Amino acid sequence: MGLTSDKVLVSAVVLAVALFLATVWLWPRLARHGWRQVVGRMGLLLATQVALFAAVGLAANRSFLFYGSWADLFGQEQEMGVVVDHATGSKDVKVVGTQALDVPGGGRPSVGGQIQKVVVAGERSKIVSPAYVYLPPEYFQARYAKRTFPAAVVLTGYPGTAENLIKGLKYPRTAYAQAKDGRMQPMILVMLRPTVAPPRDTECVDVPGGPQTETFFSEDLPKAVSGMYRVGTQPRNWGFMGNSTGGYCALKIALHHPDRFAAGAGFSAYYKAAEDVTTGDLFHGDDELRKRGDLLWSLDHGQQGSSSFLVTSSKRGEGNLKGTREFIRKVKSPAEVSSILLESGGHNFNTWNREIPPGLVWMAGKLSAT
Repeated sequence: MGLTSDKVLVSAVVLAVALFLATVWLWPRLARHGWRQVVGRMGLLLATQVALFAAVGLAANRSFLFYGSWADLFGQEQEMGVVVDHATGSKDVKVVGTQALDVPGGGRPSVGGQIQKVVVAGERSKIVSPAYVYLPPEYFQARYAKRTFPAAVVLTGYPGTAENLIKGLKYPRTAYAQAKDGRMQPMILVMLRPTVAPPRDTECVDVPGGPQTETFFSEDLPKAVSGMYRVGTQPRNWGFMGNSTGGYCALKIALHHPDRFAAGAGFSAYYKAAEDVTTGDLFHGDDELRKRGDLLWSLDHGQQGSSSFLVTSSKRGEGNLKGTREFIRKVKSPAEVSSILLESGGHNFNTWNREIPPGLVWMAGKLSAT
């Protein structure tokens, strides 16, 4: 049974309730003096507490999808075992599976679109990462056979999984609905986790002597996708978006690479690269590289291109409100900045699901298919 399945959650809840009832029922017998009774009381209390915490943890994980599987929970990265065959198709992208969307007619790509599970091999960075590519229904329709589509890279937060973008944040389903209702043009979504060198959080930095994550996202990924799918290679064809760590990466890549990305959207983003036990030594004493990882510093001291930015926060519940307002204030022409400021909302999936639909419409409006 999967970590996020109903059966696991129900089993945990039933076990917790059963242990609670057993504790109430057996307590009179265990109230006597004696080492057996003491051990019995301790065992029941401990088992009940563990079952209760497990049920609460499973319920929270099912709602927010911090971990998508048992392997992910225990740090086992099995995705990297996929062998990439470069003999056919794009030399940098291999499709390893497909899945339908949970939308009307989702079983037919020309009606509901399709999600392809792929492995991307970075030509320059030498990073290999799994990803999901959402292709809208129009991609499979005869009248659009010669048309190119705009694309957006979408990153989850750390240590989230790419599945979170499909199941919890519902990017493909939302993009389908918004395009169907005429609010946005059809758009391809390339969905990944920012942790392309798991379990390390590289903060989308080209680490000296380590993973070249920025190069992978800014150069290798769009080049590989454009080689495999009908996506243009101009900045106006590409956007970058994400939440939390993914939001920081989206803003950073769009800010530092306006020659490759026309727009960047950061949902609940922070504005300076984290440095902690999960990141390790990202900069190896290179102060210029550290400053470059500070987006507010970069806005003040670097040349701003013509990229467009979308930043989000909440007046109550988010810790990035001050930084978001500073980011807005520091963006200068020819760059543009927009924002979503909620009255209340925490750093969670519920908040992001309120921001993603208008965020996708905004992103599609900044990109061009040609």
